[in-house]
Amino acid sequence: QVQLQESGPGLVKPSQTLSLTCTVSGRSITTNYYYWSWIRQPPGKGLEWIGYIAYSGSTYYSPSLKSRTSISRDTSKNQFTLQLSSVPPEDTGVYYCAMFVGEFYGSGYGCRPPPFEPTTSLGSWGQGTQVTVSS
Repeated sequence: QVQLQESGPGLVKPSQTLSLTCTVSGRSITTNYYYWSWIRQPPGKGLEWIGYIAYSGSTYYSPSLKSRTSISRDTSKNQFTLQLSSVPPEDTGVYYCAMFVGEFYGSGYGCRPPPFEPTTSLGSWGQGTQVTVSS
């Protein structure tokens, strides 16, 4: 059974870079057709997709956050990492890492990231970690 665990600082100052790591056990992050995601939930709001890193290493980002986001991976440690730069207080929230299966197309010959559904009932999720942006 796959397990995901987020780690990183719980407090980040405005304008700095937020860095979080997701450690995965039970499945290699290079396993075909799986997409590894960062998602957040600001206080009082719904789930917001940040981005994916694919089994191939390709990355996909939310258009609204793309200019500030970088997702990378360390396959030797089976980890993937989020970096969100120039954070304002509005980036405060609970940050989750999650695993999803890709969407097949073209009679099964192609695979692409699944459309994000704002629910924890799909895929496999970490427990989440609170990040507060404050001076």
